[in-house]
Amino acid sequence: MNYLQNTDYILISIYILILIGIGLYFRKKASKNLRSYFLGSNKLPWWAMGISGMASFFDVSGTMLIVSFLYLLGPRGIFIEFRGGAVLVLVFWLLWMGKWQYRSKCVTGAEWMTYRFGNKWDGNFARIVTAVAAIVLNIGMLVYMIKGLGLLLSMFLNYSPMECSLIIIVITTLYTMISGFYGIVYIDSFQSIFLLAAVVIVTILAINTVDVQNLAVVAKQVTGNSNWISSLPSIKTEMPAGYKTYEPVAFLALFYLFRNVITGMATGNDPRYFGARNERECGSLTLLWTFLMMFRWPMMMGFAVLGIYLIKDIFPNHDVLIYAAHLIKQYYPAVTKENWSELISHIINLPGNTPHDLIREISKLFGDNWKYKLHLLSFEGTVNPEKILPAVIMHYSPAGSHAFVLITILAASMSALNTTMNSTAAFFTRDIYERFLRPNSSSKEYIYISYAFIFVFVFIAFTLAFTIQSVNDIWAWITMSLGAGIFIPAFLKFYWWRFNGTGFAVGTLTGIFTAICQRLLFPELAEWLQFSIVTTIGFSASIIATYLSPNTDYKVLSNFYTTTRPFGIWGKFKNILAPEIKLKMIREQRNDIIAVPFNLIGQVLLFLMPMQLIIGTYFNFTISFVIFLICCFGMYRFWYKNLPPVFD
Repeated sequence: MNYLQNTDYILISIYILILIGIGLYFRKKASKNLRSYFLGSNKLPWWAMGISGMASFFDVSGTMLIVSFLYLLGPRGIFIEFRGGAVLVLVFWLLWMGKWQYRSKCVTGAEWMTYRFGNKWDGNFARIVTAVAAIVLNIGMLVYMIKGLGLLLSMFLNYSPMECSLIIIVITTLYTMISGFYGIVYIDSFQSIFLLAAVVIVTILAINTVDVQNLAVVAKQVTGNSNWISSLPSIKTEMPAGYKTYEPVAFLALFYLFRNVITGMATGNDPRYFGARNERECGSLTLLWTFLMMFRWPMMMGFAVLGIYLIKDIFPNHDVLIYAAHLIKQYYPAVTKENWSELISHIINLPGNTPHDLIREISKLFGDNWKYKLHLLSFEGTVNPEKILPAVIMHYSPAGSHAFVLITILAASMSALNTTMNSTAAFFTRDIYERFLRPNSSSKEYIYISYAFIFVFVFIAFTLAFTIQSVNDIWAWITMSLGAGIFIPAFLKFYWWRFNGTGFAVGTLTGIFTAICQRLLFPELAEWLQFSIVTTIGFSASIIATYLSPNTDYKVLSNFYTTTRPFGIWGKFKNILAPEIKLKMIREQRNDIIAVPFNLIGQVLLFLMPMQLIIGTYFNFTISFVIFLICCFGMYRFWYKNLPPVFD
């Protein structure tokens, strides 16, 4: 398949050279010291960091995954993505987690541990564990992104998913290493131009293609979902093989919402908050970040709708998919779900190295365009929902636009990859190498160590990426199992004064160990059970270890409380504040908490309303819009109106 022509390759090469050029331009600024390399010396404008945040969440793997659920469920797919794709954590980052992180004046979330627990052995223990946990979690995130990137690009290029991923990983690693956080923020801002242009193009195409009068009928015919256009989560809905676990949508939505509340109140140690210039900018950049994320949803719904019409046309009879999968398994009996995509890519790209009889049978089933159709075949013998996005791109993008399409895919991929690489390197260099191995070395040495670590980190993630079944498979484990093991101790450290470094470290290690054991021993465990088991074990270990070890030093706790000013169980520390400061803190905390439902509901509706417009459910949109206006008023009254001035 020759999707790209020579002109397309030239344009993509120019684009890549521009990225590398931007990286080289910022190399000198980034290499001054670690704060410059990882935080941009706290000199980057809030709007650039807000745009960068949006671009970093616009990853290809996540977009493919969300499109797959919107294709299967319609607008209700957003409720499945409460587990992460709807980025509900931004609600809590906007209201208080961002400014709490900024007040620490730290460089990383691991350095934050000595700020919270002190510089003795338990605080240092917590710092090391946090750095290691973050590295493990980010390896998982990178694995997830590499897997999705390979699946997508292999449909456009005559290479396997692994080879496609390798090319992009090398380019992204190169410019991330040399430019640091400066380069990441400005390169992301540049790449956002392509992302937003893609949003406009796909949305317009979907609106012009969809016939809202018969969409419900067509969607039912293709997906088997009789209530596809509904915006309300159902108790149960039909799902295809491989996705049966997501049938109780309403239950999962509530469960994922609870998980997001815990996660949002425990995280926020993003370099953008450590690198902000003041507290107001923490809120401003998050508000812009959230608003820009809205544009992702009409684009993804556009892909889902176009996918429904596409599948209707090319697979009027789905029985051929079942037979094709059975046929391939007969010729390759050792194939597993993990290496299915590699096998399909091999058959398509190297038909001469594939049994001739198999190629003849497949071409009979699928016709002359068998290679294109074979890409959509899942291991279970159904349409692979994770391939809907690239299939739509290949079918609908006109000649002459292919370079732009690939550049947009690369922009989304690189923006997510570079942030993960940079933040992970910060944990190793700042919190392990500088703090414990070579504390008195030069800035130059630390920068070179960061280069080396990024290379090793990426190599490990790339090696692991092609041992997983699907993008959804690894995302579910990261968010529901591994994430649960890390986030529960992270939650306790903010809201309970008695919680100490030992409790944090033991709880985190126990949670990670439990999540890994679950993955190895019970990989098919339902997501809610993964989360429940790992959370219970990690929480219990945290509490037991806390009470079996001494309290954190009083001076450390006093400094933490007076500077961060968190709410929760803080006992006598509330009384050490001056009366006027205490009154101001109580008012701030009350407003932040009251604003939660307004911001939470408002964010969900912000993402839902554009999708309702695209599929023509105008009555549902009207109701959503009225509720959204109420949420905006509450958000203004309890949050925006109370933001501190710039130099407060």
